Amino acid sequence: MEKIVYKREIADEIIKYLFTRDIIVLHGARQVGKTFILYWLRDYLKNKKELSYYIDLEDSRFVKILDAGPDEFIKHLKEEGLNPESGKLFIFIDEIQYLANPSSFLKLMADHHQNIKLIVSGSSSFEIKNKFKDSLVGRTVNFEIFNLSFKEFLFFKNYAFNEKKIFTDKKINELKKLFKEYVLFGGYPGIVLTSEIDKKEKYLQQIIDTYVKKDIRDLADIKDIEKFNKLLEALASQSGSLLNVAELSNTCRIAKQTVEKYLFIMENTYIIKLVRPYSKNIRSELFKTPKIYFYDSGLMQMLWLKDLQKEIIGNVFETSIFAELVKKYGQINLFYWRTKDKKEIDFILRIKNKILPVEVKLNFAKFNLSTIKYFNKKYGINDYRVVGLEGDLKNNFYIYPWAV
Repeated sequence: MEKIVYKREIADEIIKYLFTRDIIVLHGARQVGKTFILYWLRDYLKNKKELSYYIDLEDSRFVKILDAGPDEFIKHLKEEGLNPESGKLFIFIDEIQYLANPSSFLKLMADHHQNIKLIVSGSSSFEIKNKFKDSLVGRTVNFEIFNLSFKEFLFFKNYAFNEKKIFTDKKINELKKLFKEYVLFGGYPGIVLTSEIDKKEKYLQQIIDTYVKKDIRDLADIKDIEKFNKLLEALASQSGSLLNVAELSNTCRIAKQTVEKYLFIMENTYIIKLVRPYSKNIRSELFKTPKIYFYDSGLMQMLWLKDLQKEIIGNVFETSIFAELVKKYGQINLFYWRTKDKKEIDFILRIKNKILPVEVKLNFAKFNLSTIKYFNKKYGINDYRVVGLEGDLKNNFYIYPWAV
């Protein structure tokens, strides 16, 4: 039976660039749905009566053709009955990082075959940055693909949701139950579309073994697998905490420089994100250390606890809210705030020229306003949000996760 190809929210942004001269580049972790976004775009163009051709570079035969250069690729297209000289042709290339020199190939194609529109994907920002040279500056438009947002999760579940509506108590309870599922199992599309918990666990473990560990091991040329696995587990247990490289180095018996190298690669393969502290004034009071977060709460729990849980743990909930904020507002607009006397706010959002403090509490009742008041007085603002799942919304500053 043919798989349903769901539309992702980012598709509307990508569509805006389908008829420009830019090379469209999608990058993100493996298994987050990049290939299905390419499928959806291909179907969208087919409905517009546009010609397209899809290539998966996990098939080494195509790698050989493209590595031979544009002339060999054009020859291949003509053999497939496609002539770029006769009109617009959209070429989808999945896993572009497998090419020896993708930068050269894409530049030559863009410069000499203007009837061809290239839409490519890559599973590692690290590999893409290493292989994409300055020659592509100004030629690409880049999109980061993450796992499903909660809104997309509901869509994949065929659950009717309109964020602008005022919800009944019944609807709120349904959404709470669904968000709990989203937190506990994460947002990888394949996991979301699997109903049995034991299969979710198995598939998540496969993602860890086949993609997370293998990709990073290959990229970092890791020799001591056991120590590296221990580092991954230690990081998963600390999602939402301040990063302590020295402590990780001692715990895992890995040199500090090596830990930093692994962290860099994990961040550039979309496994973790290091969130930097926000500072504008009172810099002497502030911590400079980043906090670490995993992009997927299901993956984090499998690495840390070895199985999926039945109840939400506090830092797992915070990790899921981090992921929602990143998807909605972008990585560069998310910070945390902490003073040396341990006043702390989970997230500071930069929205255009404004900042918004965001505190995350599984239960609203555990929120204390004092640190927010201190922060707002220092920075001259009067707004904030408390994101929670349990308890009552006291006022408009209190919100449920689907309202972030």
